[in-house]
Amino acid sequence: MGQDGAPGADGAPGADGADGEPGKDGAPGNDGLPGVDGAKGEMGPKGERGAPGVDGADGPAGEKGLPGQKGLGGIKGQKGDKGSSGVKGDRGNDGECNIDDFYPCNCDTHVVTRHSQSETEPDCPAEFTSLWSGYSLVFFEGNGYGLSQDLGDAGSCLEDFQLMPFMQCSASDVCRHGVRTDKSFWLAANQGSDFTSKPMNNIDEILPHISRCRVCMGTKFIVTRHSFKNLAPECPEDFSQVWSGYSYVMVTSSSTSGGGQDLSSAGSCLENFFLPTFIECLGRGTCSYYINNLDYWLAQNQETNQPGMWGMGNVYSGLNDILDQGVSRCVVCARNSL
Repeated sequence: MGQDGAPGADGAPGADGADGEPGKDGAPGNDGLPGVDGAKGEMGPKGERGAPGVDGADGPAGEKGLPGQKGLGGIKGQKGDKGSSGVKGDRGNDGECNIDDFYPCNCDTHVVTRHSQSETEPDCPAEFTSLWSGYSLVFFEGNGYGLSQDLGDAGSCLEDFQLMPFMQCSASDVCRHGVRTDKSFWLAANQGSDFTSKPMNNIDEILPHISRCRVCMGTKFIVTRHSFKNLAPECPEDFSQVWSGYSYVMVTSSSTSGGGQDLSSAGSCLENFFLPTFIECLGRGTCSYYINNLDYWLAQNQETNQPGMWGMGNVYSGLNDILDQGVSRCVVCARNSL
């Protein structure tokens, strides 16, 4: 056998073979760079309410508040128990009884109430002793019915001021204090009235509008006399003047209730004249002057010879005309000691 010959020249490329089987998955590549933010999606549905969070720590203490308004006067306490009897006094000296030496005297005790129509408490008349001082009550109104107080009697001088000094009680063992329809009326201090102003509800604002009074006791009998003129009359014989003033008759409220004065009482002779004479307080806790509340005074008896004048009525406009031609004067007199 001969030796192998030299390799022949490369043949022409053969035709492409058939596709082979897919290779196995390669190992995961490295993370690519972050993509651009996508557009904002629509709002999803509201989630369920979460559980309450843990209470936070206490905050710092707040600043001290302003003082509150002064409260209304409290209800008067119950009457205390009767005290024990005092020690029996020593027997007095025997008196003498001679009919020739008998002299009458003012041995009875008399009580009179005086109203200042101001914030100042008035003084008692001479030889009278003060029992107490207070606030000048004119009348009450409850459920449309009125109860007036004689301004010359002790009941018109209450020691404490309450907008509503009384309460309403029913048969069912229930009492209500400060019912909205209940009213109290008080003599006014001359502080000026504004019928257009808002009713007062602050006790410090109300008190300067309430007249003060004093209840006095003495042995002198008191009587009041009215002149029906613009001059005060003189006291009867054996009587001395205590004060002079203006002849006050009665008051009425916006409803049908009201009350009047005994014209023989010192309460029918007020020492000052101004309008309105009284202020109205309501169960809802306010006081004010109301234009439909009316005062009544004794009128002067004007001398006139013109026929028909008695039925026409005279109108006095302005304080000067009222004092000069309208309101009657009066005098309070105390009987002299005999």
